[in-house]
Amino acid sequence: MEALNANEQRELQTRMERKQIKEFMTVYFLRRGSTIDDHCTRTLALTLSPYQMYSRLVQNCFDSCINDFTSKALASREENCVMRCVDKHQKAGERVNLRFQEQNVAMMQSGQVPGR
Repeated sequence: MEALNANEQRELQTRMERKQIKEFMTVYFLRRGSTIDDHCTRTLALTLSPYQMYSRLVQNCFDSCINDFTSKALASREENCVMRCVDKHQKAGERVNLRFQEQNVAMMQSGQVPGR
């Protein structure tokens, strides 16, 4: 992997993540007696990896909160801003996960297969 440039490494990582998601979902649905179609696989492959989510969180909070580069240390207002920013993102993520779980339970109870 070291012989690859940065773009090639990102592309390889993306392809590996998509393959892992597809394999996981295929096994998940086969164990339940159904199959997964390509639409569902593509939809899941487009979701962000944990690394991408973390990277966006860091970039977002840094851009929003850090604006004084005269010192190596964070000012107290910058530190407070970063803490609030991370907390907001974390709570939003938890809320999205909760809604996703609720939808998944409802779909499973009604016998629907996600992605169909």
